[in-house]
Amino acid sequence: MSSMSSKKDVISNSNKLISTAVTVIIIFGIISMFGDIIYESARSANSQYLNLLGFSAATVGLVFGVGELLGYALRLLAGILSDKSGKHWVFMFVGYGMLVSVPLIGFTMDWNILVILILMERIGKALRNPAKDTVLSGVAENQVGIGFSFGLQEALDQLGAFLGPLFFTAIFYFMGKSGIAEYQLGYKMQIVPFILLMLFLYFAYKKIKSMNLLSNVENKSKNFKNEKLEPVFWHYTLFTFFCTAGFVNFSIIGYHLKANGLMSDGNITLLYSFAMLVDAVTAIIIGKAYDHLKYKSKKKTGGILVLALIPLITIPLPLLALSNSTTLIVLGMMLFGIIMGTHETIMRSAIADITPYHKRGTGYGIFNTAYGLALFAGSAFAGLLYDMNLTILIIAFTVVMEIIASALYFRMNKAATT
Repeated sequence: MSSMSSKKDVISNSNKLISTAVTVIIIFGIISMFGDIIYESARSANSQYLNLLGFSAATVGLVFGVGELLGYALRLLAGILSDKSGKHWVFMFVGYGMLVSVPLIGFTMDWNILVILILMERIGKALRNPAKDTVLSGVAENQVGIGFSFGLQEALDQLGAFLGPLFFTAIFYFMGKSGIAEYQLGYKMQIVPFILLMLFLYFAYKKIKSMNLLSNVENKSKNFKNEKLEPVFWHYTLFTFFCTAGFVNFSIIGYHLKANGLMSDGNITLLYSFAMLVDAVTAIIIGKAYDHLKYKSKKKTGGILVLALIPLITIPLPLLALSNSTTLIVLGMMLFGIIMGTHETIMRSAIADITPYHKRGTGYGIFNTAYGLALFAGSAFAGLLYDMNLTILIIAFTVVMEIIASALYFRMNKAATT
């Protein structure tokens, strides 16, 4: 009788842990949602705002390229330090706190201050992301599928990315114009989601600590302190670099739409919102597919088969998004959302499956450094080519990068199966 009671207690505790883990993952998604409302609203408007202030495409591309480089390269340092210190929450609170830079953009037109604020927002993301992904994967591990967890978080994250640009769309619509004052109002309004984000972050901290959701995975990892990153991780990092280098980001697409008068400012931000909605739907589907492949193959790395799609769907992006056809541009931004949803869900899930927990912050840091270097190179190079009216070379560059990525995928897959 006592044995049956004991089994019921174990099952009850297990179900309670799973339920709590799902709750925490949703809370992380809400935190990410508010974060995306803040910085994706800014990202949807920054190119056009800087265009209004008289800056060239090359300058815009360089600034955002440097921002992405810092935002990803510093994740290596942040990841290593969060692993060494175990102070994941400190990195998260400081990193999210730096999002206050976005509403501050609305108070200045000074180029030097704008550059500092834009870079500050990216640095904040660098500080928080390795720690956040480590904690999230730790909560999901053995409780909820990692692919589903990152997919659910990404879906809520992208709901924020969908809602964020609508701040600017609504302002342009109700004010009847899209001048500097209207852009500044859009930035200032981001103080509201910033305050809500910080409150939810504190709630997540208290919930995880009170339920000891990370105690099991942290205790297990102590037995593998000398374990190193496997060769598959380095193949994966190279694959990610070339995949991302050929990915044309929105700073160039938004500039193209504005500079050629292809869409109104409100429609540009609305189009970006649409792409983020596609991203959210993709994240759930692709996350479940990742977990399904893992289950079907009975291998922890089985889900990386999904990554084979990324180079194939990236190749058509510049051809569509940098065209002069509204229909092709909309299709291009739909594809942009699918690519982003796959990047943000599968690429992060795979890191959790190919790195041990105590090295995960470092793994995310290295991965994100490669990702940032690729974004920097791709963004700066695409901006330069665009200023020279060489769109055809942007397309050619994307094709070459994705062909190299496809070749690296097969090496990575071989390393994962040996």
